[in-house]
Parts: sequence; structure tokens; C-alpha cells
Amino acid sequence: MFSWVSKDARRKKEHYRFHDFHSPALEDADFDNKPMVLLVGQYSTGKTTFIRHLIEQDFPGMRIGPEPTTDSFIAVMHGPTEGVVPGNALVVDPRRPFRKLNAFGNAFLNRFMCAQLPNPVLDSISIIDTPGILSGEKQRISRGYDFAAVLEWFAERVDRIILLFDAHKLDISDEFSEVIKALKNHEDKIRVVLNKADQIETQQLMRVYGALMWSLGKIINTPEVVRVYIGSFWSHPLLIPDNRKLFEAEEQDLFKDIQSLPRNAALRKLNDLIKRARLAKVHAYIISSLKKEMPNVFGKESKKKELVNNLGEIYQKIEREHQISPGDFPSLRKMQELLQSQDFSKFQALKPKLLDTVDDMLANDIARLMVMVRQEESLMPAQAVKGGAFEGTMNGPFGHGYGEGAGEGIDDVEWVVGKDKPTYDEIFYTLSPVNGKITGANAKKEMVKSKLPNTVLGKIWKLADVDRDGLLDDEEFALANHLIKVKLEGHELPADLPPHLIPPSKRRPQ
Repeated sequence: MFSWVSKDARRKKEHYRFHDFHSPALEDADFDNKPMVLLVGQYSTGKTTFIRHLIEQDFPGMRIGPEPTTDSFIAVMHGPTEGVVPGNALVVDPRRPFRKLNAFGNAFLNRFMCAQLPNPVLDSISIIDTPGILSGEKQRISRGYDFAAVLEWFAERVDRIILLFDAHKLDISDEFSEVIKALKNHEDKIRVVLNKADQIETQQLMRVYGALMWSLGKIINTPEVVRVYIGSFWSHPLLIPDNRKLFEAEEQDLFKDIQSLPRNAALRKLNDLIKRARLAKVHAYIISSLKKEMPNVFGKESKKKELVNNLGEIYQKIEREHQISPGDFPSLRKMQELLQSQDFSKFQALKPKLLDTVDDMLANDIARLMVMVRQEESLMPAQAVKGGAFEGTMNGPFGHGYGEGAGEGIDDVEWVVGKDKPTYDEIFYTLSPVNGKITGANAKKEMVKSKLPNTVLGKIWKLADVDRDGLLDDEEFALANHLIKVKLEGHELPADLPPHLIPPSKRRPQ
């Protein structure tokens, strides 16, 4: 399906050395592999425990403790048997999407491994555990490889990036701040988890949440607020259970987000391919502009220094001449660093035909691929992550919201509305019922006192008018008031009336 991409990518490399400046060429494994989730955080924020919570199983190489225990990148993936594949073996396996990590050298590969195991969650996604981020220059140097660059490599290829913070000891170290900045251009993939939130009281939790949002606002430079999930992601009892309902709702939202990844994986890969093509096009303009400014014989080194220092002005010139968005340009500082070691005389001049090929791909090929992806998705069964912690809240009394709101009384023998019916009956008989029923106009006079909008009251009316006669009897009126109470307590209304809420006189004999 994407076979033509790698061919075009190789052609661009010959002319503009795209892969020397940006990420290496994509391979078949990059498109064929399962969606990946990257976990990033300072040490002891619960990254490894979070994976253990999701898959409900220990995995090879797992170490958990308050000190910095995970000192390696661990790709937790599905396999027929439990085992560990070391980094050097992993980067020569053409079935895995990690071959290009070879460029980071032995210092990194000795700290990289794949933990494979048979697990239903890993049937649908793979999870990347990362070393805990530390503070201090000594820790940064002792890694022996460019930690931020490795994370940036993963960020380009994963489907979701989860940043974990510890609510009990919230701070963002210098290295963590650098790492978050390295994830720039991937803000759409980032989700934030404020973990271990059960260790602090509600008032303190609000302060911690506010401090986290303020800190993130300074580092993640976007006008949109990043989504933060609050909770305690492990299987132990809550230390302070005051916010149990909040934690359950947040966990459910995060699980839904992760479960959607297999369904959207093809479009995400297509989206990354488009971003890559746009960057390749801009890169061609930058390299050809630098080539054009270089002298033929004398003063090459001094001119090179001048061009690197004035790269920002070259960006602006290209932006004006070719109507390119500033957001499509690579990082100015990073590009200046990479250009220092390049021989400008070997750069190629602009070849309009190659750029026309990219434009044609973006305008036509990608549009056709979008249609093909949608068609394939419609023919495939619904994809979602299953097993592990995702099963625990799916059905039964511990499903999210079970027995609450419109679900209240689901297991009761008696009609749940019946306990408040005497109160509702008193109001009902003041509304001039005729033959035991009140009109819509009379019901409206009472229902609008709730101050709910007409769109909501209209839905409540449709749910309560069980026999669809345009009138409400005493049971239907009581039901309408019960649904108003459900909505006022902050719960959602059901799309259809649940069987346990149907008034006894309207139920079909079994």
C-alpha cells in the first residue's frame, strides 16, 4: 500500500541528503507494526507500574522501586513465549521497526531491549518503557548517548506519548524540560498523567494540578491546553479515597483514548508521512538556497559561517517566495548545528521536477490513499485494545457508572422511581389531569422550573412519554422528574430508556 514511499524517499536522499539532517528512511516494518505507546517521566513516577497495571502481568526485565530502577529502553511487545531480545539483535531484525536505532551506537544499544510475552493487550499495541529522567549535568553525561535524540526518534514513530508526573512530588527537572521540548511537533500525540493522586488530599491535589498546568504551559508552547488525566494507576487500594469517582472517570477516559489507537493507526501513519513529505520539500528549498549562495572558488568557509549564522533570514526568504508556513520549517538551532559539519559545495541545486513529484503525491496519491484506508477500515472488524485492565471495567457492577445516574436501581426488584413517586404525585394532581393524564403544555410549566435547556427537556419528554401519546400519566410524570434529577446531579441521559426505568404499567408481560 505504501511501497512507493520508500522509493521516493531514497531519491530525495541522493539529492538533498534529507536523512543526514532528519529521521532515517521509513521501512516496511514502520508501517506494518502495531501502534506504539511511549511512556516518559522522571524516576519513580510509576511508568513501569503503569505498564504492569495495563497488562496485568509482570514482563521480562521489569524492575520497580522508589530509586531509578529502569535504566533501559524496554519495548514491551507481543510474542509467542516470554523472553528478552537484546538491543544489538533487535536492530538487525527486519520485522521490527527499530533498525535505524543502530545509529545511536553501542552505549544506547546496551541499554535497549525488547521484552516479549503472550498477552492480549499486546496483541493490539506495543508499549515503550523509558529510563527515569534525572536532574543534574552528571546524570546527563553518564548516559553515553543522546537521550533526548533517542526520545525524539521514538516520538516520530509512536502513536501516543504519555508523560507521567508524580502528584506527591511534582517538579520538572532541567533534563525533563529538555525532553519535553524535544517532543515539539508531536503535541497531538501527547497526553499527561498525574499519577499517585490518591496520596494527597483534594485541596492539595487542586494546587498540584494548577502548578502542573502552569509548568507545562511554559514548556509546551501551544495555545491549546494539554489533556491531563488524574488518577492512581496501579491495583493497590486508594490511600485517600475521597476522589475515587474522579479517578474512575479519568481512568476510563484514558483507556478509551488508548483503545482507539488500533482503529486510527493507519491514518496516524499517513499523517506522519504527510508531515515528512512537507519537511522534505522545505529541506530541498533550504539546501538549494545555501548551494546558490556559495562562491565557486574562494572564501567558501567564511561564506559558510555567514550563511549558517543568517539561516533565520534564509528561512524567511523561502517562506515569502514559496508561501510556506513557518510551522513546516525544521528547528533553526538544530539545523544550524547540523550544517556546521556539512560540505556546502556538495549540495545540489533545486530540481523543480522532484518538488513537482512531492506536490503531486500530496495532492493526488495521498488523497487516493485516504480513500483506500477508509475502505479497508470499513471492511475490517472494529479494532480496540482488549484484555488486561481494559476488561476489568467493561461489564458487571464495576463498570464505569454502573448503578449511578440513569443506571440507579438497575438490579432492584422495585421500580427505582417509586420511592419518590408520592412527592411527584402531589405536583401531578395540581396540573389539572384529565382522565389521569396531563397535557404537554401543563407538564412544560413544571419541567422548565428545573432551568434545564429546552433541548435537554425535549429529550426527557421523549424518554418519559413511553406510550407516545403526547400526554403523561402519573408514572410517566414521575419518570420525567426522575430523569430531571439525574441530569441535575451531573449524569448523562440515556439514548434509550433502560428496561429498569420503564413504568410497571407499561412493561410487557414476560
